[in-house]
Amino acid sequence: MAHCNLCLPGSTFYCRDGGTPLSATLSLVMSQCCRKIKDTVQKLASDHKDIHSSVSRVGKAIDRNFDSEICGVVSDAVWDAREQQQQILQMAIVEHLYQQGMLSVAEELCQESTLNVDLDFKQPFLELNRILEALHEQDLGPALEWAVSHRQRLLELNSSLEFKLHRLHFIRLLAGGPEKQLEALSYARHFQPFARLHQREIQVMMGSLVYLRLGLEKSPYCHLLDNSHWAEICETFTRDACSLLGLSVESPLSVSFASGCVALPVLMNIKAVIEQRQCTGVWSHKDELPIEIELGMKCWYHSVFACPILRQQTSDSNPPIKLICGHVISRDALNKLINGGKLKCPYCPMEQNPADGKRIIF
Repeated sequence: MAHCNLCLPGSTFYCRDGGTPLSATLSLVMSQCCRKIKDTVQKLASDHKDIHSSVSRVGKAIDRNFDSEICGVVSDAVWDAREQQQQILQMAIVEHLYQQGMLSVAEELCQESTLNVDLDFKQPFLELNRILEALHEQDLGPALEWAVSHRQRLLELNSSLEFKLHRLHFIRLLAGGPEKQLEALSYARHFQPFARLHQREIQVMMGSLVYLRLGLEKSPYCHLLDNSHWAEICETFTRDACSLLGLSVESPLSVSFASGCVALPVLMNIKAVIEQRQCTGVWSHKDELPIEIELGMKCWYHSVFACPILRQQTSDSNPPIKLICGHVISRDALNKLINGGKLKCPYCPMEQNPADGKRIIF
């Protein structure tokens, strides 16, 4: 074993045991190693110095771009029923975990929060995740069994899920080569119920049999072997199964989070303007935003009606009312237009009894 005190040219290296100087060759090797170590340490120090200034600015950038106080955009009255709101939030988290397949985490949360979740609520998620796990492992059996058992309801939704599952199974047989040709031809009988709607796709698959001996991967039908078909079938199954079971493709929690990310910057700007102009009374309703925020078509789930008289969006407490003449206004507008127990439509001269108005549910 050798050691030295200085890693400098001309340094003398000694054996630790007897203090005998090392040979010239070993001394040269040790000197070169020490030099490399010193150069590496200097390079690391230099690199650290270069990125230190950028890293040191991260904290300031976070403070500048993120507002630590965002509670001001939410009315305090929202948290009046704290226990009830907390239970709703916990339920939304549990549903999200079930939908993402994180079943053990969801069960743990239910136990720790003493949240009672019915088996009827969990069952659809358990079944969907079981089938999706099989599809991710390229096992079509559970999905085909489910699609066949729900065939009639899937047809009512104009779903092509069952056909796509049979097509993918047929393609797997084709990938097996000439040895699977007879089995593939026998399996093709499953396409008969779908011949009218998917004639072109069936013709393409039948045509691929000509190139089976030469190899599909080198034929004009090589696109049939694309792995993207598996990702597509998972998306199709998730969409159609959720539609059939009355579930949303995306959990309410993920939709709320995405919407909040879009709306929060706008609300923060509005809050700053309101405070600057000292007009806090503009935003006083907990169920209504001071301005309309565009979230995009992805977040459109139902029709929205704005009263043409008051120019306000209707709500449960102020629903749309259809008059006898066919025009629709909000209930608040109707109450303001009543004069002497009678109502005159603001769009036509028809006079009518306010009690004859019918509530509309979109």
